[in-house]
Amino acid sequence: MNILVINAGSSSLKYQLLNPETGVLLAKGLCERIGIDGKFTYKPQVEGKETLNAVDVAMPTHSEAIQAVLNALVDPQNGVIGSMKEIDAVGHRVVHGGEAFAGSVLITDEVMKALEDCIPLAPLHNPANITGIKACQECMPGVPMVGVFDTAFHQTMPPMAYMYALPYEYYEKDRVRRYGFHGTSHKYVTQRAAAMLGKPIEELKLISCHLGNGSSITAVDGGKSVDTSMGFTPLAGLPMGTRSGDLDAGILQYLMNKYGMNIDEMLNVLNKKSGMEGLSGVSSDFRDLENAAAEGNQKAALARDKFAYEVRKYVGAYAAAMGGVDAVIFTAGVGENDAGVRADVCQGLDFMGVKLDADANNVRGKETVISAADSPVKVLLIPTNEELMIAMDTAAIVSGK
Repeated sequence: MNILVINAGSSSLKYQLLNPETGVLLAKGLCERIGIDGKFTYKPQVEGKETLNAVDVAMPTHSEAIQAVLNALVDPQNGVIGSMKEIDAVGHRVVHGGEAFAGSVLITDEVMKALEDCIPLAPLHNPANITGIKACQECMPGVPMVGVFDTAFHQTMPPMAYMYALPYEYYEKDRVRRYGFHGTSHKYVTQRAAAMLGKPIEELKLISCHLGNGSSITAVDGGKSVDTSMGFTPLAGLPMGTRSGDLDAGILQYLMNKYGMNIDEMLNVLNKKSGMEGLSGVSSDFRDLENAAAEGNQKAALARDKFAYEVRKYVGAYAAAMGGVDAVIFTAGVGENDAGVRADVCQGLDFMGVKLDADANNVRGKETVISAADSPVKVLLIPTNEELMIAMDTAAIVSGK
């Protein structure tokens, strides 16, 4: 079975064609500057096929972008499939499913209506996701479409974890609550963790640390998300590349009054000018921070220390929330590639059974155990693969499993 995975943005579209049963990736690429001048990248993963890098392709809408993808996949010379009939289904990444979706679903008219109802919860993302779905429906009539939601995995959280201590009417009328994000990634790596540990996921307490430019931590008990660091929006939780993470809401009023900012200007600061970049004054990229810290930049060192400290606090809190932990997982760009951050996070967690192996930790992007042999709590490095998880969910839905 071949699944086309689509991640549509407002002016871009990422895609992969893969077999969820074998994990084999056939092709991947990117459509950029949709609605402007159109740039198309196609990277076949089959020997002898040529890559196209940012070539000009007219893409006035997402429909032309999807058609460019399909044309490349079935191209007689560089295509990786013989015909469109070899695409069994399309899996769409959708950022926000609200409380309507606790899992992936076959896309119907009713589902599309529910996605539109969720637009106020994700005004920057859901409209683009909906556009991508409609473009695929137009170009691929009759091919099953499945929606896979960033928020769905976290719908198993209990009310005490997802409710805010606000007047209850804001939840009843406006659905203000913790939703969480990166759910597809957390689901994938916790399933892989169970396989690595050789135990049923139902018997495990896991803490998944998705650390990248956007970061979140999730407590997974018995395969179910029971708490997560991101909240009503992806701004909450850890300090990130350019996002502030958790902070005293009174700071907003103080700064807005002092500097004459409106709420949109304030949120722009919190989302795009804060986090590692804001604290360091150097960069949002952890590699730049590491280099600057090595050269004596104290603010860059502080930013890295702050990040590791906050991750460590969440790990300890989630171990307490679950009454123990069997394994801590590091994933995503920073989690997979920054041995220093992993070491700093684990420092001081020996009291709860975390013992890192320094030599084993000296690795990048490889699925492996990085804890000491006698560590009661295992520490795992697991590269995430959200596209494969989307493809697996899609295959399961369309085959009725």
